[in-house]
Amino acid sequence: MTSAKRVLVIGLGNMGMSHALAYTRIDGFDVVGVCERRIAERTLPPALDSAAKFASFDDALTATRPAIVSINTWSDTHADYAVKAMEAGAHVFVEKPLAETVADATRVVDTAKRTGKKLVIGYILRHHPSWQKFIELARTLGTPMVFRMNLNQQSAGKEWETHKRLLQTLSPIVDCGVHYIDVWCQITRADPVTVHGVGARLTDDIAPAMYNYGHFEVTFADGSVGWYEAGWGPMMSETAFFVKDAIGPRGSVSIVVAEGGGPAPRSADINTHTKTNQILFHHADLAADGTLAKDDERISTSDEPSHDDLCEREQRFLLKAIDEDIDLTDHMEDAIKSLRIVLAADESVRTGKVVRL
Repeated sequence: MTSAKRVLVIGLGNMGMSHALAYTRIDGFDVVGVCERRIAERTLPPALDSAAKFASFDDALTATRPAIVSINTWSDTHADYAVKAMEAGAHVFVEKPLAETVADATRVVDTAKRTGKKLVIGYILRHHPSWQKFIELARTLGTPMVFRMNLNQQSAGKEWETHKRLLQTLSPIVDCGVHYIDVWCQITRADPVTVHGVGARLTDDIAPAMYNYGHFEVTFADGSVGWYEAGWGPMMSETAFFVKDAIGPRGSVSIVVAEGGGPAPRSADINTHTKTNQILFHHADLAADGTLAKDDERISTSDEPSHDDLCEREQRFLLKAIDEDIDLTDHMEDAIKSLRIVLAADESVRTGKVVRL
């Protein structure tokens, strides 16, 4: 049996801690180091007691000599940390977005190809069985497609403080949008053609040049179109904060939240960002009298994995990619593609012009 792969985890926020603990549950990984600027102030779970603690990424990388670096820091550090890790001989898991610019994302991917190191980007929905089913069903609906998706988050207290920190470097449509644009691109596989975005600054608590609400539309070469919306802050409405639809000539598939009663989910609850509850599959077939020929199908997803389970699935995929030498070219190029679209949306918001890709 081969020895466990040495893992260095950088960043211990919500996602970083979930990933750090996921490694401790998987045979084949050994968390040898954790790194955070305020590591001296942190009380860590017992599962991470044996890991060396660092406040500096460079010190941690040199001291631990990891086989894998897990990057879960603010997005403005992703590209540089990923390149440094791969140049030092480590495989990399990096949370989305891969970088803040297409050029930096391309630099990271080029480094992975040159060094032969595996690069897995944290597109958590790719490992979610319900979203996999959503994509599978949507692909049966014909072309062109219409996508309607959003993720608005009413945040206050610590949640709003986190969002304000994120808003120092990127907007909600960039941070959240890459997930759902990646879903669109998996369904249509057509090239994006145009992006048009609008945005609004709904608070004085952020920099004048930043906006905390955005909305954009995308057209694709096959005639498909889609809109995506995202907003953060205490002013955001909880009404229809989670819309996930794909519509084609043969019908539609929708993710339905809180179907069948019970308390409505809170938009700030991180579990609601991946939970589906039910998939509603609608058929457009008509009977001889012009009425719908088939009833809608409701596909239960009540046994879906939790957020922490999904993080574990991502890391198991990383281990498999390393052990089986899986070609991740499409995975990496898809990450650049989705990033290019959301950054074009951000450009459109700021310039007021439609961006052609």
